[in-house]
Amino acid sequence: MAKNKQVDAYIEKAQPFAQPILIHIRKLVHTACPTVEEKIKWGFPNFDYKGVFCNMAGFKEHCAFGFWKGNLMKDTHNIFAKDQGMGNLGKLTSLKDLPSDKIMLSYIKQAVELNDKGVKRLVKPKVAPGSKELVTPDYLSKALAKNKKAQKEFEAFSYSKKKEYVDWLTEAKTEDTRNTRLDTALEWIAEGKSRNWKYMKK
Repeated sequence: MAKNKQVDAYIEKAQPFAQPILIHIRKLVHTACPTVEEKIKWGFPNFDYKGVFCNMAGFKEHCAFGFWKGNLMKDTHNIFAKDQGMGNLGKLTSLKDLPSDKIMLSYIKQAVELNDKGVKRLVKPKVAPGSKELVTPDYLSKALAKNKKAQKEFEAFSYSKKKEYVDWLTEAKTEDTRNTRLDTALEWIAEGKSRNWKYMKK
């Protein structure tokens, strides 16, 4: 199988618990798609066949695996997590957390087929169609609910002020980046500051 040395290095630097998971996922992807091309994008391994179709990442306490067009796939075995974060399978802490190889291979092949057919990825709109009501991500709503001062300030923000924060959080490429931004956002929101307050003229 054609390996990318950058992906080799990524796996070697991963936490000990994560290495077997990442190695196994990588093997399954190559089994399902022998012509796959490995790339490092956004700081973690992505698998490409006529475009990216899946990716994996290792964090301090868990791994993640996701399909680029997961919202277009048929989850016939109900393996997709409700709170997906960055990946579709939730937080993976051991090989036991992965579905069977047979199921994994069928899903990977399904993702490859979508790219083969040229199916475009669906991007969920951040704003409800036909309105200026912003769709706030669940993780932000839950965090605000735990910080009453920030919640009160956020509710008083204008549409555009809220949107700046929502866009900043949803554009994060990894879960770690999103969590770091969320902590910063809560601090600034509680102080009544806009997302770009540092650059505003006094």
